[in-house]
Formats: sequence, structure tokens, C-alpha cells
Amino acid sequence: MKIKRNFKDSVFTKLFGDPEILRELYCALGGVHFSSDIPVSINTLENVLYMDLYNDISFVIGGKLIVLIEHQSTINPNMALRMLLYISRVYEKIINRRTLYSEMKLTIPYPEFYVLYNGTELYPDECIIKLSDLFIKQNDYILPEKLFPLLELKVKVININEGKNKEIMKKCKKLKEYSEFISKTNTFLYESGDREEAVKKAIQYCEKHGILKEFLEIHGSEVLNMLLTEWNLEEAKQVWYEDGITIGEARGEAKGEARGRIEGRTEGYEEVLDLLSQGFSSDEIKRKLQFRIQDSDHNT
Repeated sequence: MKIKRNFKDSVFTKLFGDPEILRELYCALGGVHFSSDIPVSINTLENVLYMDLYNDISFVIGGKLIVLIEHQSTINPNMALRMLLYISRVYEKIINRRTLYSEMKLTIPYPEFYVLYNGTELYPDECIIKLSDLFIKQNDYILPEKLFPLLELKVKVININEGKNKEIMKKCKKLKEYSEFISKTNTFLYESGDREEAVKKAIQYCEKHGILKEFLEIHGSEVLNMLLTEWNLEEAKQVWYEDGITIGEARGEAKGEARGRIEGRTEGYEEVLDLLSQGFSSDEIKRKLQFRIQDSDHNT
């Protein structure tokens, strides 16, 4: 089973997949104004790396500015490195490689990087994640101290939970309504504990109160499936990762060795995801994986 890009589409990418909405979104995030005659072209990368490492939204404004946006419910400290890989691929797409050897100086679009966070953990309104925070400390290898890194990339993380960054929300109606929709979904999930029921109630509530009304009327069933899929993906990753380490340690592997083996494979992840899509619970999947690996060990 291969995880295709269309399977990984989210409510966020569906909602903000229109150039006009992206112009409004960027103007709100960047605190600027672009007239409607400045073109916006979407060049989102598909199947960039593997598993969950894929680009959410990438677009170019007026041929001069590249904006990469990631939507996250958890904050990944490696996001700046991921953005570095993404922007490299984007530049590869828009630049003729032959021109790299030209004696003429090239000009390339200016990049900006954003993460829009709407998880349940407390998080500030804004913060900056830097690539240089990941570098090995120079004194660990007795290297001379550098005053600044020779390679840097900064990602601006913006909290889009309901009630946060009100000025940004005022400037982008779709973002504000998306925040309200996710907030209602989480509220109903907390009350009922049933994912499907929570999403259905949130859709009904928002349609009734004019929140993403047209979008939900047209794409309501897709929204339900996409949110349930997103939750399944998160659960699949957790089950696959934790269960793989447990099984590895039972075989006598060191924890680090077990973790490295799990992180380096996608087969188990895809199998867990397939079982989840068939309706198996987390406990049932764990038992299936344990039996399979025990059989494999016995046969060897």
C-alpha cells in the first residue's frame, strides 16, 4: 500500500487551495497589502519525502516572493530543516539548471516560511524556529567559535487557535473561520469522545452559524473523511512507532537500535494505516503485529 498525496490532503490544504485566498492569507500573516492584479501561482510540492513529510502549501506572489506554509497540530523542532529541504525542491522546479553555470548573476524569488499551529498544547502567539538551533555546537569538536552561522533559515510559527492573533484573524476571514471550526470540533470531541460525531456536530454548528458555510455545504462529506483520516494517520504513526520499539526491545535490541530500525522503515507504518482504514482498533493492530513478528522470529 502506498500513501498517495490525495490521501494526505487535509481540510486546511483544501480550504486554502485558491490563489485569491492565499493572497489574503499571506497579507494577514506578513502584515502587508497586495493588490488583486498581482498574480499568485501555487506550486505545492507533492510526495516530497516519505511518510508524513510533505509540503502543505507553497505559492509564488508576483514571481518575486515564495511562501511556504505548514499547518501543524504539534510543533516539530525540526521544521526549519524540513523547510530547507522543501525550498531547495521549489527552487529546483523554477530554475533552469543550465543557468546555474552562467556567468550572469541569477535572481531568485525571496522566500518566507510559516507554520500555522492549532494544537491543544499551550503555545505563544508567535515564535521563531531557527535552523541554526539544530547545528552541533562548535565547541563540541573544539572548533573556533563563529559569530554567526553560515547557513540559516527562520520559520515563523503563528498560533491560529481561536482567540489568538486577533489582528491576523481580522485580516483573513477564512483563517478565522477555520480556527472556529477546529475549536468547535475539539469541543464536541471532548464532550462526546466520538470523533465522527464530533466532526458532524461541528459541521452542523458552523453551517447554522455561517462559519465556513459555503465550503462545508459543498465539501462537508470530504471534510468529515479528511479529519478522520488525519486522526487515523496520527494514531497510525504512534501505534507503529511505539509498538515497533516495544517488539524490538523484546528481541533484545537496545532502545536506540530499535528506534533507528523503526524510523528507517515505512512498511510497518503503511500496514498499520491500512488496518486502521479497515476499522481495526489500536489494540487489535498491536496484537496482529505482535503475532506476525513472533511467527517471523519462530520461522527464522
